[in-house]
Amino acid sequence: MQVIKRDSKLWNYLSEELKGLIEDGEHLLTECHTLTGKISDYSYLVFPFAKAYEGFLKHFFLDLGLIKDADFFGDDIRIGRILNPYFMKQEYSVYAKLKKHKEYGEEVPRQLWEIWIKGRNQVFHYFPHNFRKLSREEAAEIIDQFVKAMEGAVGKLD
Repeated sequence: MQVIKRDSKLWNYLSEELKGLIEDGEHLLTECHTLTGKISDYSYLVFPFAKAYEGFLKHFFLDLGLIKDADFFGDDIRIGRILNPYFMKQEYSVYAKLKKHKEYGEEVPRQLWEIWIKGRNQVFHYFPHNFRKLSREEAAEIIDQFVKAMEGAVGKLD
């Protein structure tokens, strides 16, 4: 099962490490059908795609000049902070900077942020008041949204 076409602009944009994560995730998607009835939470299917998405965002932001090499290679950058549209320090807000690019406007940064929240924060953080388990279908939908967000962003690159 391929969630990203191998001849696509997105696939060609991804680094080898990110392609490996995507391929791992595709393998999990193929194998998860053998576990029907044995798994109560399919969040594990989302993990390799969420990790690849984070790597994609770092590469994408670096390529657009929205972050510096030190941010990209450092351990301190927090995508959830700099992509957050409500981040108070606008000089560090990638969301605000991306919105200023005429090619991206409001749509692309909003899409990148929304799937970050839905596919990473809400899946991988524990909230006792909102304990969340994913069905296989919900996990597949989130994965599809990760791919669409990345395709939308890369589609506007030269």
